[in-house]
Amino acid sequence: MLSRKRRREEPPSIHPRNRYAEKPPDFAQLASLYPSFEPFVFFSRSGRPTIDWKDFNATRELTRVLLLHDHAVNWWIPDGQLCPTVPNRSNYIHWINDLLSSELIPATHGSDHSVKGFDIGTGANCIYPLLGASLLGWSFVGSEVALEWATKNVESNPHLLELIKIRNANDPFSFGGFTSSRRDIANESNPDLCVEENTQPLCQDLKEPSTLEPPVLVGVVKDGECFDFCMCNPPFFESFEEASLNPRTSCGGTPEEMVYPGGEKAFITHIIEDSVVLKRSFRWFSTMVGKKANLKFLISKLREVRVSVVKTTEFVQGQTARWGLAWSFIPPSKGFISSNTPMRSQISFTLEGLKRQCGAFQVLRSMESFFLDKGISCKTDLSSFSVTVTLSEVQVNIAPKNGLELLKAGENQPSKSQCVFCVSLLEQIPGTLLVRWSSSAKDRPAVSVGFNSLFNQLEECLRKEFSVSSKNKPRDC
Repeated sequence: MLSRKRRREEPPSIHPRNRYAEKPPDFAQLASLYPSFEPFVFFSRSGRPTIDWKDFNATRELTRVLLLHDHAVNWWIPDGQLCPTVPNRSNYIHWINDLLSSELIPATHGSDHSVKGFDIGTGANCIYPLLGASLLGWSFVGSEVALEWATKNVESNPHLLELIKIRNANDPFSFGGFTSSRRDIANESNPDLCVEENTQPLCQDLKEPSTLEPPVLVGVVKDGECFDFCMCNPPFFESFEEASLNPRTSCGGTPEEMVYPGGEKAFITHIIEDSVVLKRSFRWFSTMVGKKANLKFLISKLREVRVSVVKTTEFVQGQTARWGLAWSFIPPSKGFISSNTPMRSQISFTLEGLKRQCGAFQVLRSMESFFLDKGISCKTDLSSFSVTVTLSEVQVNIAPKNGLELLKAGENQPSKSQCVFCVSLLEQIPGTLLVRWSSSAKDRPAVSVGFNSLFNQLEECLRKEFSVSSKNKPRDC
């Protein structure tokens, strides 16, 4: 008999900010818009349009049209390569954004507020960099051995070309500036955690990966490089036979993408060992996990190497479940306190279907007017298409307590300290702009509560003025 606690638990669901959370892909509509997809769509016994999930060509074409239709991303992979599902991969991106937005682990590099990620084994599909760059404007380095198609998928999207770099995982040393091995750097900077010749690795009951295997992080990350996070869709299986046991789907996959000696447990252990060496190079380390039974083992390994924080989640898409595992060695923010009014994790939104006569310049001017009308100091930079906004200490305190209508009342009141954030525009495709907020780690917690309402009002104002397709009826700006 299930306990009361177990009965009350709600089943995990798709991430709430996933664009498919409330409206799954409409196969009939996609078939009418994309003739190449139409032959794969048929009606099930219940009368709903669907595809044959065991047909690789069907799943590949579905991924292609979803990326093009919903994300303005051009994409293709050859036969046999791993074909990602867009909703499931989007869940992972949104979870990483949750971790970064929480400010549990403070930013440790730079002052430009841009987010930089590292995708371990990005694959020919290059799905995580393409989604992260198109959805949130993040920059990525993706390591890969299948360079040809990963590079083609990036080059097929000129609007994302400056955000994504593909690095050869088979021959990273040809670029120079890389650490030579886990053992060498461990002996130099982490003598207490080094792996000696006659000692066991962290995962004592698993075979050490072959020296012929391409490096994971150490040997690929350059000396002095810093990232906000790394992510990974690891090879889940110990053998290709095990990978073929699911008869209900056909997502393809080469042995290099699907199989690793010891399976995902050994591969993720490899990541953990590398993270000990590169603990100061990443805010967050993360990976997807295919088997829930492996989570307990992997978390115990993280505790052994004394990480400061461990986070887990469950990704759900249809009948498929995967788990997310993230950790950090950086001490959590001292001022991190959970609020009853959580900070808005979605710190960007997209303006789609812009009127023909409107462009980034007009949107930028409207953003400036929006803040000035509320008595908020701001400065527009036409060269970077951004507005730098400055809130006085008085305004920061007024907003959460008394509402945005009183922000102007605090405009001229004396204040010694200020909080600064930036709202920038990024053109994704003609007629579509990404509006993104960023701030320094020290300022973001201070403005988080009041800024939720402020940013919501800015979004409503811009949608009302510029978006032809907006169905919202927002309040007056």
